[in-house]
Amino acid sequence: MMELLSPAGGQEAVIAAVRSGADAVYLGSGNFNARRGAANFDDDALREAVDFCHLRGVKVYLTLNTLLGDGELEEAARLAAYASALGIDAVLVQDLGVAAVVRQVAPDLPLHASTQMTVHSLDGVRAAADLGMTRVVLSRELSRDAIAHICAHSPVEIEVFVHGALCMCYSGQCFLSSVIGGRSGNRGMCAQPCRQPYGWGNWAEGYPLSLKDMSLAGHLQELEDMGVACAKIEGRMKRPEYVAIVTRIYAAALKEKRSPTREELEQLRLAFSRQGFTDGYYQGRTGPEMFGVHEKEPLPEQLFAEARKGYQREVPLVPVRLSARVEAGSPVTVTAEDRNGHCAAVTAPPPEAALHRPVTAEQLEGQLAKTGGTPYFCQAVRAEVEAGLSLPVSRMNALRREALDALSRQRVAPPERRTGVYTPCPKTENGRSPCRFTLSCAKAEQVTEELLALHPALVALDLEAMLRAKDRVDRMQALSIIPAVTLPRILWDREREGCLNRLTTLRRWGVDTAYVSTLAGMELAREAGFPVVRGDFGLGVYNSETLSELKRLGFASAVLSFEQRRERVRDLAKCLDTELLVYGRLPLMITENCIVKNRTGKCTEGCREVPSLVDRKRMRFPVVRAYGCRNEILNAVPLFLADKPETYAHVGLWAARLRFTMETGAECARMLARYLGQNDDMPQAYTRGLYFREVE
Repeated sequence: MMELLSPAGGQEAVIAAVRSGADAVYLGSGNFNARRGAANFDDDALREAVDFCHLRGVKVYLTLNTLLGDGELEEAARLAAYASALGIDAVLVQDLGVAAVVRQVAPDLPLHASTQMTVHSLDGVRAAADLGMTRVVLSRELSRDAIAHICAHSPVEIEVFVHGALCMCYSGQCFLSSVIGGRSGNRGMCAQPCRQPYGWGNWAEGYPLSLKDMSLAGHLQELEDMGVACAKIEGRMKRPEYVAIVTRIYAAALKEKRSPTREELEQLRLAFSRQGFTDGYYQGRTGPEMFGVHEKEPLPEQLFAEARKGYQREVPLVPVRLSARVEAGSPVTVTAEDRNGHCAAVTAPPPEAALHRPVTAEQLEGQLAKTGGTPYFCQAVRAEVEAGLSLPVSRMNALRREALDALSRQRVAPPERRTGVYTPCPKTENGRSPCRFTLSCAKAEQVTEELLALHPALVALDLEAMLRAKDRVDRMQALSIIPAVTLPRILWDREREGCLNRLTTLRRWGVDTAYVSTLAGMELAREAGFPVVRGDFGLGVYNSETLSELKRLGFASAVLSFEQRRERVRDLAKCLDTELLVYGRLPLMITENCIVKNRTGKCTEGCREVPSLVDRKRMRFPVVRAYGCRNEILNAVPLFLADKPETYAHVGLWAARLRFTMETGAECARMLARYLGQNDDMPQAYTRGLYFREVE
């Protein structure tokens, strides 16, 4: 049966999930998980949670699914080694560097690719498998057909979210919270600005970024039939009562191979919803009906009270077989066995001859079967009793308890696993030569003669724009400027063939460099024949270990995460050529749901208009088209650092990157000239980004 995975933000939620029918729970420890605001678990609480779950046959997955800096990796390594020693069943990771560290210190600990890795295609799943992942959590935006295709060809287990909050942006690609509020979702501190009001005119009068919670409760059997290994419930920030209610309903539906009843659906709504639920992504039907907000209502106290009552008492979850042997002159033996191969036997002194009431097999079997108040229920019992012997009831009960205690110790004993030592990447001295300038352009019209005359080292064009710009590609090659293509950050399997054909065309033109934001993109670029593959900002390069991993995978360079301070950029061990974004409107979100179409009710052909979302502070965030008729939401003002060259000039970078999105060709040329020191232009409004302030 498909595994049911429930969230646990604290110890009570662990108990609620387990006693409500979860097959596994996921939880966080310390500051290295995507829900740092949850209660989380210290070392002692983690051990207690693992023992509680393993005793009852429930798996435990630890979330280490955030981007970490070099200074945090040693503690992450310690936590991973400790978790492995406890017998944690798997660790979820986002950061490639963190994955490498876990492999160093706990090589036998299974790794799961978190949804924060933005895996949404078969290429992405295979790339994760090549990295040693045994399971991949898919992006929540995927449709039924997309999931089925991946499951049919995946070399590893597939996990799918089935209930809970939906992020507007693809997980792992959202920078809205960090850029406008200094709290990074990639660091586990998302402030959920997408739940705030926005508008299209001058006022923030609606909620165009607030999706309803998802519910696939009516599709569980279909998911199981297509080969999904695990159904995941979101909610580590939710109350234990919520966890209990949702887990109980989904567990019953899975076990009984049915959809929830009308009453159960109402209980799900009462537990938490945002004006109902949606299965729009799964059904392949996006649109305004997928959006809603959480309306403040009185807590369903009776429903929550019943949920608490249900999980506060022990639930017998583990079947055991009990047996006993009572014969004259031999120790009394009681044995307890579970279906996982554990077997515990305890003994007592030989029985005495009965003076009045000899013990019978039926009597002894009746006492052994009394497992109430424990996690066990008696599946079978057998007693062999020689006639005429005495065995007090108190001794029978004590032997049963001792046998079950011994069995429990076996069940919670961690497996034998290898251990290793974390060895940080060797430090490298930053070069003293000034970095060059590279450009990324969204439109062919931005690549003007005036721009090329300034001789940037490299110009990357978005895929669709480059296909309309062969003359500009030829001109760059004539000027010894590297032309590069930027692959889409999001590319579903259904779009793969068309994209591959376009890339093949560019190879025929002599373009040999590609920028990718996912590991799947690396596979596609290689298949298209690109000899040089460079990592873009979507890879989330936050530490030296990730740079080392990308070098091992064959990347020629990597754009560093723009969510870190200048000092961290300076101190990275740059075993690979690195770039840093120093100009442009930072990308805040990339969305599957077209909010422009949601607004107008029709597709704007060519997306010539660039509408802007307005927040409560009257800041305007442009919404531009991304590959596949998706949306990319940009920051209200550009990043500008030309007057702060210390940010990028002498910190060991191969290149400083200017990212042009909405600028005209003339504006692009003047801004590059500004960074080259040829004018004193300043944007009317700008931001310094996150390089001068700490991001939570």
